[in-house]
Amino acid sequence: MKIYPLIEGHFSVNKEKEFTLLNQESKGLKMAIQPFLIQLENENILLDAGLGWLENNQPKLIQNLTELNLQPKDISKILISHLHKDHINGLVDTSSNVLKLIFPQAELYIQKREYEFALSQKESLSFDFKILDFVINNSKIHWLNDNEGRISNYIRYEVTPGHTPFLQSFWIEKNNRVIFYGSDNLPLELYFKYHVAYKSDFNGKDAMKYRIEWEMEANKQHWEILYYHDLKNPIIEY
Repeated sequence: MKIYPLIEGHFSVNKEKEFTLLNQESKGLKMAIQPFLIQLENENILLDAGLGWLENNQPKLIQNLTELNLQPKDISKILISHLHKDHINGLVDTSSNVLKLIFPQAELYIQKREYEFALSQKESLSFDFKILDFVINNSKIHWLNDNEGRISNYIRYEVTPGHTPFLQSFWIEKNNRVIFYGSDNLPLELYFKYHVAYKSDFNGKDAMKYRIEWEMEANKQHWEILYYHDLKNPIIEY
């Protein structure tokens, strides 16, 4: 089992949720955006899909896969933690006037209640409803509606409210390894060092509670944790 962070770039984000590449004069929140490729013996899985950033008018995500000798058709499953635009816009190629799915053959796993919540947030700048609607109407979607369950023998999920009301966390357990992805409930290594309820989360206290539990389990079971927004350490083994 191999893990690759598919780094779209390092960005600054302003109050209008606009993303620009970091430079010396950047202001606002600074973060990496990096979906993760989990490569197994017989399939390739994505954890979230990024911002859809274009480099030389081509999706950066496709370029990242090409560097690994992969094509979009090689991705079989895409596990979606939540529907904010910096996690799902990379499902769509926006390089021309006609939107196209980048992974039309992949199966998407989306929490139904998270989608219903998104539909209630039409004024929120965290969502790009043009892209979201296109994804929902054109993708192969497995709707998840339980609080926890299994996607396969080695992939399990749990609804872990915090950053959003129905955010999904994922565990991939195979060959005595545990890979954990808590998405924006645990976006940075720093979040383990300080037990803080962040006001930017839908429910910061719930997110903090999960982090405290995860830290104990990670140290007991030697999890490999994936940090979607960490500028320095996207993967850390405990």
